[in-house]
Amino acid sequence: MNLEGATDAVRLRGVEFKWNTRDAFGLSISEFQVLRGERLLLLGASGSGKSTLLSLLTGIALAQAGNVETLGQRLDKLGSSERDRFRAEHFGIIFQMFNLLPYGAVIDNVLLPLSFAPQRRARATAAGGTDSEARRLLSALGLPADIGRQTASTLSVGQQQRVATARALIGSPEIIVADEPTSALDDDRQQDFLDLLFRQIDATNATLIMVSHDRRLAQHFTRVVEVNDILRASKSGARA
Repeated sequence: MNLEGATDAVRLRGVEFKWNTRDAFGLSISEFQVLRGERLLLLGASGSGKSTLLSLLTGIALAQAGNVETLGQRLDKLGSSERDRFRAEHFGIIFQMFNLLPYGAVIDNVLLPLSFAPQRRARATAAGGTDSEARRLLSALGLPADIGRQTASTLSVGQQQRVATARALIGSPEIIVADEPTSALDDDRQQDFLDLLFRQIDATNATLIMVSHDRRLAQHFTRVVEVNDILRASKSGARA
């Protein structure tokens, strides 16, 4: 992948953050950036600040100092509801525990982000219709054609992971964020999943930011960064 001349997808400058809890975990980042189109792997052990960093760059959490800029937008300049809409439009998020609606149909789980993201809905509609695009993604991720009407709670862990990935990809958001998405998979299924994920991301030139503790994944990414190299985590607490 040629990233020459690429612009920033995400840039953090002078960021200071601390959770408002008794055993508060904090972090400090002088500068960190992710280029558009990158496949970035963030490596770190449990408690190193990986998930906190994802919360900051997606606008789920706001820094107490410094600024986080995503696709040219300062997140601290947006109100809470504006940040929610911005995140829905521009981020596809694959959560570690998948966060599917257990009693919802697979197809409805995949389509859910489009309810909050008109630009993504428009892109999915232009691709042939929202339902058709959802089914195309499910098929491209190796799921059977009749899975759309099954409820999420009836699926295997591997199937749930792929449904969560289709949900993140639908409507071609510019940035895909994945929080330990392969932790529940054996080696063979892990490789199959990564191959399918990268194929879909390459089709839209999306930026991928994945966090993991598994160093074996490094060979698949254009850049690998140790979390401890970009932040100074406080010693007063621990958070994933």
